[in-house]
Amino acid sequence: MDIVIRAAVAFLVILLLTRIVGRRELNTLEPFDLILLVTIGDLVQQGVTQNDFSVTGMMLVGSTVALLTVAISYTNFRFPRLRPILEGEPVILIEDGNVIERNLKRHRLTQQEVAAEARYQQIDSFEKVRWAVLETSGKISFITKS
Repeated sequence: MDIVIRAAVAFLVILLLTRIVGRRELNTLEPFDLILLVTIGDLVQQGVTQNDFSVTGMMLVGSTVALLTVAISYTNFRFPRLRPILEGEPVILIEDGNVIERNLKRHRLTQQEVAAEARYQQIDSFEKVRWAVLETSGKISFITKS
């Protein structure tokens, strides 16, 4: 039972860390970020299993993480009021060509980063943008003016 509790605590800590880090940072992984994720995975594994290399231990940890993932997904679906906490909410970055600086600062984005994303979508000026929305996935959606 100890291994299940450690796996559940590790899962919740990782969930909390991903919410703190922010969606924009998780959307763009650099090579260093990938190395960091692998290292964190190894450190978490050591803390969860405490040198338990048995098949039973592996199945308990895997099952616990899978069940918690399904539980979070179900909670997200079943209780809409918890959705902003578990998944986040889309944030408007540009409205009718005007950049909302407060929202950029809150999500640690610069106008240059948003402009680069706009150029990827063939938009050369904020004046052409009706809405730019930072989605919960970390991607920026642009809706242009007609």
